[in-house]
Amino acid sequence: MRIAMGADHAGYELKEAVKGLLEAAGHEVTDVGTHSAGSVDYPPFAAEAASLVAGGGADRGVIVCGSGNGVAIVANKIHGIRAVNAHDVAEAEMARRHNDINVLTLSGQRLTADEAGPIVDEFLKEGFEGGRHERRVNEITEVERTSS
Repeated sequence: MRIAMGADHAGYELKEAVKGLLEAAGHEVTDVGTHSAGSVDYPPFAAEAASLVAGGGADRGVIVCGSGNGVAIVANKIHGIRAVNAHDVAEAEMARRHNDINVLTLSGQRLTADEAGPIVDEFLKEGFEGGRHERRVNEITEVERTSS
């Protein structure tokens, strides 16, 4: 699977650890940065990673900042993106099954690599359930289409 990744300085360490896990599992990772722990603003990195997913350059995205919240907000501004900040495997599972998320955001300050690994694995393996949830995702898409 092609995965777009991005992070700010507070998410850099976790991004690097998760990137290593993904590459070891055979995924193709596009890392849009940041590439150090030096202080940077998160919006450009989140927008670039999410845009790769929205544009078809990546199948899914994983973006990390201190809380995971800021990058989720930015990613969700990109047309076609459904991003969720998951703190455990159950949140990632339900977000994929019921909301068909295509971007996962993580907290670099709350999660260790050992905790984040299973969350990312679940995000990548879980499928979309469809059914009544497809109707709801379509409604989300309609809200996105008609707002602005």
